Amino acid sequence: MQNTAEHHRLIEYRNRKANWKKWGPYLSERSWGTVREDYSADGSAWDYFPHDHARSKAYRWGEDGIAGISDRYQYLCFALALWNGKDPIIKERLFGLTGSEGNHGEDVKEYYFYLDSTPTHSYMKMLYKYPQAEFPYSELLAENARRDHLDFEYELLDTGKFQQNRYFDVFVEYAKVDVDDILTKITVTNRGPQTAPCHVLPTLWFRNTWSWGYDNGPMGDVPGKPLSRQIEGPAEILAVEAEHPAAGKYFLYAAHADELLFTENETNFARLNHSANNGPYVKDAFHHYLIDGKTDAVNPNRKGTKCAVLFSADIGPGESKIFRLRLANAVQPAPFEDYNRIIDQRLAEADEFYAAIQSPGLNAEEKQVQRQALSGMLWTKQFFYYNIEQWINGDPAMKPLPEARRKGRNHEWEHLNNFDIISMPDK
Repeated sequence: MQNTAEHHRLIEYRNRKANWKKWGPYLSERSWGTVREDYSADGSAWDYFPHDHARSKAYRWGEDGIAGISDRYQYLCFALALWNGKDPIIKERLFGLTGSEGNHGEDVKEYYFYLDSTPTHSYMKMLYKYPQAEFPYSELLAENARRDHLDFEYELLDTGKFQQNRYFDVFVEYAKVDVDDILTKITVTNRGPQTAPCHVLPTLWFRNTWSWGYDNGPMGDVPGKPLSRQIEGPAEILAVEAEHPAAGKYFLYAAHADELLFTENETNFARLNHSANNGPYVKDAFHHYLIDGKTDAVNPNRKGTKCAVLFSADIGPGESKIFRLRLANAVQPAPFEDYNRIIDQRLAEADEFYAAIQSPGLNAEEKQVQRQALSGMLWTKQFFYYNIEQWINGDPAMKPLPEARRKGRNHEWEHLNNFDIISMPDK
């Protein structure tokens, strides 16, 4: 075994002395349109849960987000959301075409790159490219629908939204201070020729385990509803306490943020099917607050099961703005005191690790290609939960499901109950 800091973390993990893999990139970038979230009679997952529903409907089996992380049970989730001041919705998850919408089938219409990661995720880095013009959701749908299978696909770049480099490079870095203590650095760079606004909303929320009608949660191990709330933090630092009955208590710190927003990770039934909501605060509240100016969409008491830190900035051409956060399972009196040193140290340890395992016969470019390829594989881990008996029969709080489901997809697999972190290359 090589004598690097990352190798020592791996030894501690294997010997069960420290669970360095407790937190990782276990969020999918897309959970809408998936088999697990499909409760239709005919197995039409794309139609039952389209992208347009994702911002408003609580997921049953797993969460999603851009550059997201979670604990290995996905009780608590953290991911990036963005708004350029022009989009009709906040950019919370990847957009793409369903199998029937794309002229070559299912296809993500975004640009994102996994840049770096260690096996324990002690250091991770990702890049997302966000247009400054309105994201062309309708145009991508319409043009790809017009083309047939002999035509080229119509890509985001073809829409002209990146002309004159009018986009933001959004780099997200994670560095673990300890097993349950994670630094986040978000760097937004304006590649365009003019100053442009960018609203950055790092979001912390609980996977919904309380709405399905079980006394102790669908897995039998969550006896109550979690809660996050604003607490007093150090000077110029906003702080959140997030407490989960199974995962325990965590604290989120944000340096020089504008404000904290709170709502519930609950379905907006009023928007989706014109029925009554379970309460006044729902999953898509931040869209209504930020884009529609509806201040009553968020909880004025600053508590809920979903919260976002709002950073708003006008970024000049070629300029970069850095947004700093820390998520830890203990109170941090000075959460950013060693922030830069620790991030630099974890990156140096990642460099040390790859230098130790890569063949000395590779040149610099080959080593970089290999390292990024391995990092991509490490980033594509995903929390995968799927209890087919519950999925086929439905949950106690659900309306009766179509009887056709009992003879449809997966009906012979009621013994299957998956709950693990798996490699999901198309996550």
